[in-house]
Amino acid sequence: MNELYLIDTSVWIFALRKKFDPKIKAYIEKLLGEDLILIHPIIKVELLAGTRSTKEFFRLKERLDALTEIPLDDYEWTAAQKTAFNFRRKGLNLPLVDMLILSSAKSVGCTLVHRDKHFDMAGKQVGVKLKSFL
Repeated sequence: MNELYLIDTSVWIFALRKKFDPKIKAYIEKLLGEDLILIHPIIKVELLAGTRSTKEFFRLKERLDALTEIPLDDYEWTAAQKTAFNFRRKGLNLPLVDMLILSSAKSVGCTLVHRDKHFDMAGKQVGVKLKSFL
């Protein structure tokens, strides 16, 4: 089975905007062509919240809905709670959304593609495979 990838909002935005990053856009298009991208419900919310019109909202929603969505069930929430608790005990105060994304990436065993310093720091500690565009 091919490796799967979870693309964080921090990367999607560099591929979706008018002045896109050609390297990031090409990377995402390659993964899309091979059907290797997963979407997280919270990332979908973040991306759709940033749309500027109803037309843009529904166009992007249709594209995101075509991706395989990581289930957000009790297991995911519990894993995120434990991750956040453990990080705070170590004095690391990361965004809770990032904890949920990290926990989900770990539970499904996919590579988290990001452009966020929090993930570089935290991903290694929880054992998540990372691809950084920083």
